[in-house]
Amino acid sequence: MRVGVEVGGTFTDLVAIEDGQVRIAKVPSVPSAPDEGALAALKAADLPMDRVDDLVHGSTVAINAILERKGAPIAFLVTRGFRDLLLLQRHNRRQIYDLFYGKPAPVVGRRDTFEIDERIGPDGAVIRPLDTKHLTETLTSPLAKGGYEAVAICLLNGYANPAHERAVAAWVADHFPALSITCSCDVTREFREYERASTTTIAAYVQPVTDAYISRFADSLEKIGFTGRFSIMQSNGGHLPAAAISGNAVSSLFSGPAAGVNGAIRQAALAGFKELITLDMGGTSTDVCVVTGGRADLSSETEVDGLPIRTPALDIVTVGAGGGSIVWIDDGDMLRVGPRSAGADPGPACYARGGTEPAITDTHIVRGSIRPEAFLGGAMSIDSAAAHAALKPHADALGMALEEFADSAIRVADANIVRAIQLVSTERGRDPRDYVLTPYGGAGPLHAVRVAEELGIGTVVVPPNAGVLSAFGLLAADFAQYDTLTRKVLVDDKAPSVVRDVFADMAAGAREAFAEFEIDAEPRFAPTLEMRYVGQAFEIQVALHHDSLDTLTAEELAARFAEAHIQLFGFGGADFGPCEIVSFRIGALAPPSDLPALREEDSLDHGADARIYDNGDWRDCILIGRTGIRDAGSVSGPALVEDATSTAYVPPDWRATIDSHDNLIIRKGDATP
Repeated sequence: MRVGVEVGGTFTDLVAIEDGQVRIAKVPSVPSAPDEGALAALKAADLPMDRVDDLVHGSTVAINAILERKGAPIAFLVTRGFRDLLLLQRHNRRQIYDLFYGKPAPVVGRRDTFEIDERIGPDGAVIRPLDTKHLTETLTSPLAKGGYEAVAICLLNGYANPAHERAVAAWVADHFPALSITCSCDVTREFREYERASTTTIAAYVQPVTDAYISRFADSLEKIGFTGRFSIMQSNGGHLPAAAISGNAVSSLFSGPAAGVNGAIRQAALAGFKELITLDMGGTSTDVCVVTGGRADLSSETEVDGLPIRTPALDIVTVGAGGGSIVWIDDGDMLRVGPRSAGADPGPACYARGGTEPAITDTHIVRGSIRPEAFLGGAMSIDSAAAHAALKPHADALGMALEEFADSAIRVADANIVRAIQLVSTERGRDPRDYVLTPYGGAGPLHAVRVAEELGIGTVVVPPNAGVLSAFGLLAADFAQYDTLTRKVLVDDKAPSVVRDVFADMAAGAREAFAEFEIDAEPRFAPTLEMRYVGQAFEIQVALHHDSLDTLTAEELAARFAEAHIQLFGFGGADFGPCEIVSFRIGALAPPSDLPALREEDSLDHGADARIYDNGDWRDCILIGRTGIRDAGSVSGPALVEDATSTAYVPPDWRATIDSHDNLIIRKGDATP
């Protein structure tokens, strides 16, 4: 048996697969103790834990520690003269007209930053040797009295030569063995001092919190009879055994959204689609991602709370438009949705847990697109009157009928999602009309088709059990180990040889990591270069094929870079001068053993019709399940397609069918298959 447990902002989802049989569970999350929600999901599924061979877990523990500023108190060690590195940041303003704008606050203060007497050049040469006497004088008293739980070490140009960082780490470990130690050379071997320092401090900040959570959850699993392999999902779309994450917690910040993309890729591929835009609309937010050729875009840098993090992560854009997102009216009497969310506690007003502010789920109750008696297959009680009561003051304030206000709020949420998709498609040089939209999460299928209409997308593919697809994606994920190294190389006749040598060394290191983590599989490798024209300030990614590195030429390198540059910016080529490699990145990937498709058994009663207020009109809807669509061959909108974990809305002029893998395929009337 293999089990995936994903902790979301509102619900904790579980998918268990044994001998081709799929078992699911969905329970409310416990924000104050996420592991309790995960254990509740295991209990709800009634699993025989002694038969579970693999348990893959995704949670929001690390990212919440940053957002809520509840990480470990840390000391930050830098090269002499660079104490203000995290405060200076970059000379950009995110809000250029805000007179009170302030730069994002780092997770460590200036008073907790200490200078080390040493200096290494950008070529790795030692300019000033490490002064161990000064080290002892500088750090002994502050580390003893500061109340720190962790130390972050980021010395100038440590990516080029980690010798001094290693020596400082050894000194700290020798004198203060209880402290967690994070070196920049272990987290990100890349240039750009501010981004590297930000990543290192964040890694140190979340490491003790994540370690404590993993240890606590592992102990709880052992108590209920689990003896299998326990793995943690990473932001890059792969997972690793928990022991590996204990040295690099920062890689697991976006584990939930990454897992959902994996599940969407697998299910859509069964339907013959490899060009996707995924739409994960859960309880707290909506995450969107572009998938090209069956592979999601991988970004080398992301942000949390305005702070840059240099670690490979799926290129996912998040907006505050989830089922729990608060609907509100601003000072200009404009209707807004999110980013604040009701979350799991108290949740939307209709959950009857003390919430009084209207959320998107409440608007669906009011306009009829969610039936209270069918929520989560009837397993969860919904208070329809509370939803109406929460919306009424806002509707009255704008002089709108209750259903009109609810429908308007949903259209605002849809507009937020459309903008997010444009960020990952149009602004990346991709036409969304060339893709199919794949929604999941509890609310995704309800919004997907209207979003697709706005973008000109003609096909929507809703996977089975869409509400728990992220948990399934945990099981569909590869074992993955990524490594990045900055090394500037001019693209000339010597460059291909350098590329082969660097990637060969990085591949050898990845194999060693797999062996250390007891992953008994030969990885496949995904090499990527970060390149730019000489003189440019920033670089773009150029993917290579590992099997063709032996025949790689300088002309091919330049051509691949020019093609990527033209796609992104609309110009490029040999006329723009020579290009150079800035950084190397390699992913070592080992797919899981054969995994059955995520099936769905439609056991709901769909004998009644429904009415829904949509785009300014009440519409009579067909109420149907996937079995009913399969029996009928197809169904034309307007229709509500219900299952145990989500509801899909098929508007007028759209037609829905079910394929052989239980995917719900919704097409515009004139869309091609």
